[in-house]
Amino acid sequence: MKKLLKKLLLWLLALVAVVLVFGLILSFLPSPLKVHHQGISPEKAAELRADFSGPYHTFTTSDGETLFIRRWDPDTLEAGKEDIAVLIFHGLTAYSGAYEMAAIPFSEGGYTTFGLDYRGHGLSDGNRGDSPNKERWIADLEESVEFVKSLGFQRVVVLGHSLGVAAAMCVAETIPEELVGVVLLSGAYEGKTGNAIDQISFFQKMRILATAIFRPSHQAFEYYRDGMLGINDPLFNYKYTVRFLTMLDVKQLRIPENLKTPVLVGVGDQDELFDVDKVLEFYDLIPGNNKEFLVWKGATHAEIGREHWEQIVKWLDRSF
Repeated sequence: MKKLLKKLLLWLLALVAVVLVFGLILSFLPSPLKVHHQGISPEKAAELRADFSGPYHTFTTSDGETLFIRRWDPDTLEAGKEDIAVLIFHGLTAYSGAYEMAAIPFSEGGYTTFGLDYRGHGLSDGNRGDSPNKERWIADLEESVEFVKSLGFQRVVVLGHSLGVAAAMCVAETIPEELVGVVLLSGAYEGKTGNAIDQISFFQKMRILATAIFRPSHQAFEYYRDGMLGINDPLFNYKYTVRFLTMLDVKQLRIPENLKTPVLVGVGDQDELFDVDKVLEFYDLIPGNNKEFLVWKGATHAEIGREHWEQIVKWLDRSF
């Protein structure tokens, strides 16, 4: 009996060893690429940040990383708007510079505008397409709001687009008293295309799972969809770690009942990722009556015209 148990134990150990070796091999297999995009390293991000010529700020997070915040100033400060700032949280793959299309109309409307590059994105520090965990990502967002307020802007409106909707909802939940307004654009609890992980082969799912276990800081997943912008911009980011993409259960995010500020929800009627009806369902779950719903005529998920952003300027004027 003891010999049999010993053999079974040896077989079990051998099986575990085989699984571990197979998992390690899978985790180091190269990913098949759909987007031939040349991104940058954290070192290159720091170099480009030092050479950046436009208005910007950096701040050091509570765990010692440097995050980059782009800035757009009004030509003239308008009475009543001097202490208002709009802080933009960007979408997946993007960075703050892609939102100049919004920041210019905002600043021309008299609103000082800032855009955060998330950790691991754009000109911020950090492993590309990565965050250690959800708590650290949310802390970065909170600290960016605190930093903007430290510059003298006591009224901060956060604007989130796509993934930025989740970012804005996170800070609305954790620091609602620090915000005076929330803008949520091109996001909902349910998208048109479903989960991107369902569109890849079983073998690639196994490779991604193995990488998540054995190399959690490695970019195992390439984000791809037809019509993406920024392919030729090295500051865009198309490769992500599994832990970044899975750190949030977006369907559990809610605007809290104790948020008393105005909320604007918007979407383009030609958005490839979210139906207007699904965004309206998302809007209906926002508590209170101090909210508005906006449908941009002719706008897609990422191609949003100046006239659309000017509608948000009018909302800001009405609200503040």
